[in-house]
Amino acid sequence: MRRNKSRTARFARVRDRKRIGILTGGGDCPGLNAAIRAIAKTAILNYNMEVIGIKDGFLGLIENKFLPISYENVSGILALGGTFLGASNKANPFRHPDYKGSFKDVSNRAIENYHAMKLDALICIGGDGTLNIAYKLHKKGVKLIGVPKTIDNDLRQTEATIGFDSALITATQAIDKLHTTAQSHHRVMVIEVMGRYAGWLALYSGLAGGGDIILLPEIPYDIKKVCDVVLKRNQHGKRFSIVVVSEGSRQKDGAMVVRKMIKDSTDPVRLGGIGNKIADDIEKITGLETRVTVLGHLQRGGEPSPFDRILATRFGVESCELAANGDFGKVVVLKSNQIKTVDLKKAVGDIKRVSLKDPVIKAAMAVGTSFGI
Repeated sequence: MRRNKSRTARFARVRDRKRIGILTGGGDCPGLNAAIRAIAKTAILNYNMEVIGIKDGFLGLIENKFLPISYENVSGILALGGTFLGASNKANPFRHPDYKGSFKDVSNRAIENYHAMKLDALICIGGDGTLNIAYKLHKKGVKLIGVPKTIDNDLRQTEATIGFDSALITATQAIDKLHTTAQSHHRVMVIEVMGRYAGWLALYSGLAGGGDIILLPEIPYDIKKVCDVVLKRNQHGKRFSIVVVSEGSRQKDGAMVVRKMIKDSTDPVRLGGIGNKIADDIEKITGLETRVTVLGHLQRGGEPSPFDRILATRFGVESCELAANGDFGKVVVLKSNQIKTVDLKKAVGDIKRVSLKDPVIKAAMAVGTSFGI
């Protein structure tokens, strides 16, 4: 009897402390562990909070799977890629698959588990899909804060997202390496990068890597214009060309190339294959040998860049402070190198796309880069 009372007393004393949960949703990227570390260390060292890690994104919230996070758990993970909590780009409490293959709303179950975990706040680290789900949960009463991460850099309220800089470095290094083999064999090299419906990764890596042609979802291309650039370079002694293609690029009056559909995903469309299409078209029209490289998930892997480690740390610290102060329904963002906050409602919905008026586009055009128009 005494033992039971002692356990209850110890639990009561712990429950006098605030308890926050951390969740990493959507696809993985470098910098997630750095953000988890920053949130947990700030909570433990500065606010004497308990920290709970939700396993595998929103799936852990749906299935009540979590683990306690101690200071020791997050020591030494700053430079590790991925997320030690796991992630899922399929789990959605508002559209969860059942055994019959249909979908149902299990958000009330997720909210019940949030309360069963005795959480005072939940910090969701993710991209547009994750933050959309977070906003819906917040409207249903969950005390929630968002942290933006995506290699696509397409969240409209922030200048940078966790993971973008690391993916940019990977893509740029790949373009640099392909330059040498393109020159050696006098080939046209097509490099397909990620980005979904926004061309930031292709634009920045293409410019940084010296791409001769950069194709973006926001600027439908004319394949004849692309081939004209390749032929003109060849005629002037440049017997190779580098074409950097965002996976969401499309030809004028054409559609994006869809590799497959994943029906139980929050975003069922899986883009891919545009690089092969463009390479085939270039080779048929110009007669020049053309090769394609699809970088794929290489862009999601590996250690985070110094910029992403710092950004993740700043985002993590600020999100923890918001939780400690009871300031919920917010997303931490980067504006003019300052960490700010905006309402979740403003951060979700339309994504941030590349504009023809963007200064990076203007700089690329000024040095002779073609966008296939």
